[in-house]
Amino acid sequence: MATPLPPLPPQFRSIQHHLRTAQEHDKRDPVVAYYCRLYAMQTGMKIDSKSPECRKFLSKLMDQLETLKKQLGDCDSITQEIVGSAHVENYALKMFLYADNEDRAERFHKNMIKSFYTASLLLDTLSVFGELTEENVQHRKYARWKATYIHNCLKNGETPQSGPIGLEGEDYYEDEEEGLSSQGVQGPERSSSTYDPGNSANANYSGIHIPPGAHAPANTPAEVPHNTGVVSNTITHPTPQNIPAVDPSLYTEKPQAGDIRLTPEDFTRAQKYCKYAGSALQYEDVNTAVQNLQKALKLLTTGRE
Repeated sequence: MATPLPPLPPQFRSIQHHLRTAQEHDKRDPVVAYYCRLYAMQTGMKIDSKSPECRKFLSKLMDQLETLKKQLGDCDSITQEIVGSAHVENYALKMFLYADNEDRAERFHKNMIKSFYTASLLLDTLSVFGELTEENVQHRKYARWKATYIHNCLKNGETPQSGPIGLEGEDYYEDEEEGLSSQGVQGPERSSSTYDPGNSANANYSGIHIPPGAHAPANTPAEVPHNTGVVSNTITHPTPQNIPAVDPSLYTEKPQAGDIRLTPEDFTRAQKYCKYAGSALQYEDVNTAVQNLQKALKLLTTGRE
């Protein structure tokens, strides 16, 4: 970014990792970088917008946002809120699934920990578009807890337990966050329940179908052998995709005049399916794009999902 930020005021400690994530994505995904900064800006304004050091910091951060917005020009993910929300959510959930797949395969390494934690930060960022869905609140809590749990196990020479596990009785302390800062990990909230992101009852990824073994987004750290202590910079490459067959009935089924009564909720759902399809295409995920477009078309022509 053209405008460097002044030192972070102590009051803004809670947004430091979001700003770090923004820097990491300046070249990788400028849209994600923009919304991370926007989240930091909005959160910082709520924390302290009056003290001189905070006002100075927020002013420079606003300059960064304006510069980035000009660079992105007429990008739909910036000019259209619904497209931007889909872009960030899809990116966050793909990163979450990458880490969750590594965890379930018992491949515990720094890249996986970082992916869990970064996913939780990006789910924070979705609040700039409105209140988070319950599913995303659960994904965020689980990802943040998993990042801390696995980090602490590896630090202590213990073997983590893969998959969802009960969180009851686990204690975390505020001073632990400083020790985990270099990993980009902070302690999560306590919970007394077992949350399984792989359970269909909990894993409604807001209309995004991501099959088991799905690849992480472009530039997400590739898998590295566990116990090497080496963080790989290798970029994963797309693999051939099985494109779903288009439902033949969608070519012939016509809406019957007077029979279809689409509600405002139907239009909202159809719009969501279309935005998820557009977001999936940004990751060359044709399978997900086709599935969501078919859902939108069926809903609009039949009034049913």
